Amino acid sequence: MTTEIWRLSAVDMALQIKNREFSCLEATESCLARIDAVNPRINALAEVLHEQAIAAAKDADIAVARGDTLGALHGVPVTTKINVDQIGCATTQGVTAFKAVVAEVDSPPVASLRKAGAIIVGRSNAPAFSYRFFTDNDVHGRTLNPYDPLRTPGGSSGGAAAALAMGMGAIAHGNDLGGSIRHPAYACGVVGIRPSLGRVPAYNPTQTKDRTLAIQLSSMQGPLARTIADLRVALTAMSTPDNRDVWSTPVPLNFDTPAQRPRVAVCASIPGLRTDPGVVAAVKQAAVWLEEAGYQVEEAVPPRINEARELWIALACNEARSGLLGTMEKYGDKAIKHVIKNFMALAPELDLIQYMDALGLRTTLLREWTAFFDRYPLLLMPTSLEMPFIIDRDQSTVEETDAIHKAQTPLLATAILGLPGLSVPTGLFGGVPTGVQLVAGRFQEALCLAAGEEVERRAHWCPLVNANA
Repeated sequence: MTTEIWRLSAVDMALQIKNREFSCLEATESCLARIDAVNPRINALAEVLHEQAIAAAKDADIAVARGDTLGALHGVPVTTKINVDQIGCATTQGVTAFKAVVAEVDSPPVASLRKAGAIIVGRSNAPAFSYRFFTDNDVHGRTLNPYDPLRTPGGSSGGAAAALAMGMGAIAHGNDLGGSIRHPAYACGVVGIRPSLGRVPAYNPTQTKDRTLAIQLSSMQGPLARTIADLRVALTAMSTPDNRDVWSTPVPLNFDTPAQRPRVAVCASIPGLRTDPGVVAAVKQAAVWLEEAGYQVEEAVPPRINEARELWIALACNEARSGLLGTMEKYGDKAIKHVIKNFMALAPELDLIQYMDALGLRTTLLREWTAFFDRYPLLLMPTSLEMPFIIDRDQSTVEETDAIHKAQTPLLATAILGLPGLSVPTGLFGGVPTGVQLVAGRFQEALCLAAGEEVERRAHWCPLVNANA
């Protein structure tokens, strides 16, 4: 029994631990054994925390024996990303120079997972500075996509998604500045949600100064999982207010299903941009499934989506020039230096007036999208306009970098507006996962999850790769 526990969902695992069908230690040992068996093959976890996890599991079992009130993830093995602070671990961010940056205090998402009773079994890999749609760095090496080693597992939370797909934990922490939760979930066939701005607190005590404004408005912490039910539990756990994050907003999560299914706008492709046939097919299939579930489905394109993508690029590039660019050039690996060089070439420098105008445009676009959500509470569209990229595609020309960004329009446009988005798999196309994204208005994650569960139910997708390996 012990060797099979890693296959269970987080919800089932927590329930069986509560009912004393197996112990927290047995669950942790099962997961660690799975990690030892498969992590060397795909390198999803940059650090495996054997001793710390075993010690935490033993303490968790003592709590069960005492009859303590147990958290929703009590005894459940989870992973955290190498770019957030965790006591006793290096916040390497995939950068050699940061190997000695060892945290003395947990960041809010790590603290929240611990408070819910989760057992942290490892630290998931990411690209240097978490600034690529590919997961590779000079410190920890390359993470492989479990389905196809020639394709990216996504970025920047590629290690988190790949670990889930191979059974190395039931929940994974990730973060999303421009798609870094949703894209890896898409590429590895798991589910991942980028919450609204303010839903899940973020702060790294090791950071020397706060990030620039547009980056703060765009970057979110959130969970990845193998099922929507697990995602709900993880999102609830991570949504614990923390005053260290000035954007933290204590808006209650309400997962009650409305009596009437809301209207859904379906956008299978974006005007002026090429979309892969497999992506279009996935969106159209998901639309049929939602209609079967009672949703009112109607084709509609959200307002000025290409302009929103360009706004993300303009603000991210120009804010990076204020300090991050120099840090990347000094400490980054060859791959990230190439990426940032191409990235900067895509956006002209803004003067102060132009930068303030760009921030004003963000408000204008968000107002227009909010009006769109008044008519269509849900938006169904691609996660990416292309199937998972061939590895290192970003190590080419400026034009190729531009093509990548255009393919990621559904991710970048929603990120700059601080909106919630759910990536949910629909199946395989050409041997690799494909799926869709569900987007809603601010703090409407529950709408995304309810619709995502209908897609999940009808897709009959198995979220575990090579489960017998």
